[in-house]
Amino acid sequence: MKKISFLFVLTIIISCQKEKFGDILLAEPDKYEQQNIQNNIKINKDKNTIKKRFPAPKGYDWIEEKPDSFGHFIENFKLKPFGSPIIKYDGHPIATQNLHEAVFDIDTGNKDLQQCADAIIRLRAEYLFKIKKFNEIKFHFTSGDLVSWNDYKNGVRAFVNGNSVSFRKIAEFDDSYQNFRNYLDLIFNYAGTISLHQETKPVTKNSDLKTGDILITPGSPGHVIFIAGTTVSKDGKKLYLLGEGFTPAQSIHILSNPFNRFISPWYDLDIHAKETQTARYYFKPTNFRHF
Repeated sequence: MKKISFLFVLTIIISCQKEKFGDILLAEPDKYEQQNIQNNIKINKDKNTIKKRFPAPKGYDWIEEKPDSFGHFIENFKLKPFGSPIIKYDGHPIATQNLHEAVFDIDTGNKDLQQCADAIIRLRAEYLFKIKKFNEIKFHFTSGDLVSWNDYKNGVRAFVNGNSVSFRKIAEFDDSYQNFRNYLDLIFNYAGTISLHQETKPVTKNSDLKTGDILITPGSPGHVIFIAGTTVSKDGKKLYLLGEGFTPAQSIHILSNPFNRFISPWYDLDIHAKETQTARYYFKPTNFRHF
């Protein structure tokens, strides 16, 4: 469930549940350091997909993803024009605009629903919808109840009463995209990092880490980011792009790397690290998982 107590929120320093804390996590980068980033890492500002806008750093190559894979879907996702701000569900920009490098060209909705876990759920669902794997579009509520797109489009609706969920068929068949978005809003309302953690499997080797995998701290609150691009050097070293949604519901975006400005927005990741620092959240322990 999305609701958490006010007192509990006050105990959290950084989390996808509270934008106002995450927004003050890092200081504004020095303008000259920002110039250094641009001099060391090329960004094709006129390109509109992740893979084309962010060419592999020198000595690295993009890993080729299979055409029908989730990774291929993400790395070829359309981006908004370079320099686009992160916009909240209410149409207003968030306070901090210096921690992202690109914004996904996908709606956020007009309700405070598509938050951190919901961002990767949205991309996963859109991918499965696009390749017509409708039987695989199903997500759990935090309560553990499974809600599938097939049931929803056939008119089955979930009725939530406290921690109890029941299902009844009350609507006509509707497989339109708008009804699909209605289904996703329902999922966003009752799913989260806890349910997403349970639906995914651990990544056990660095060599297996790939685009579409997630880094997650399950909880209320918790947070999750996803790998949005993967490159590799001749000696097997990898660098990654990271994407996320946040709270309140806002544009899905590619993160910058304020901890290593010479490779930003790329990250050097290790599944065995005790903690992983990203632009707006520290993951401790490191917990990479895949669908």
